[in-house]
Amino acid sequence: MLKNINLKKILFLDVETVPMVPEFELLPDAFKELWSKKADRIRVDQDKTAEELFNERAGIYSEFGKIVCISAGFFFEENHDLKFRCKAFYSDNETQLLAEFAEMLNLSFNAPDSYLCGHNAREFDFPYIARRMLVNRIPLPDVINLQGKKPWEVTHLDTMELWKFGDYKNYTSLALLAAVFGIPTPKDDIQGSDVARVYWHERDLERIAVYCNKDVVTTARLYLKYAFAGELKDENVESVI
Repeated sequence: MLKNINLKKILFLDVETVPMVPEFELLPDAFKELWSKKADRIRVDQDKTAEELFNERAGIYSEFGKIVCISAGFFFEENHDLKFRCKAFYSDNETQLLAEFAEMLNLSFNAPDSYLCGHNAREFDFPYIARRMLVNRIPLPDVINLQGKKPWEVTHLDTMELWKFGDYKNYTSLALLAAVFGIPTPKDDIQGSDVARVYWHERDLERIAVYCNKDVVTTARLYLKYAFAGELKDENVESVI
């Protein structure tokens, strides 16, 4: 399958999300009640309060979180060399971030043969982006909109699903697969669990953008391994923050 996909038609993505507010107590009252009900359903450790769970997990739910960064990258050739350009869309203003990202998709990745690719993206990144675009009243670009599409018309790739080969028992992290394939780890500074703290308490959004770009480059390198499509050299990566 992968050999039939034009590498230059794939946009590689990663999304970083945080809880909608820094602390549970800052939620509007209606959302406090709704989160408390959610916490009752997802709680594994019975000693954890709804407040503690909010700080730890609210960012992964699009109803209680927001996007602070989307990194996107693509392959291109220059002087017969395979190169990769990665750009981070990041802002405290989620509407502005999503509008800029949607504009890029509509301009450059709106053809029927355009693909999106991410790690665990079918379950997380792609639906999260679509839901937050709806919340922010941004029309969905065709490449991310699944409504009315048949399964074979959906041009979404997922490096975690490609690794599973039909095995649905386990989650395999990007960091683990990077180690397996000898790819430099993207987790050399912060990890996903650090993003909310870095955003809300350290106020270092640029650091999150750098981390997000690294994940995209790693995902692209992993895809190359799957597709037997060569290597991406460090000097051929352009990362824009």
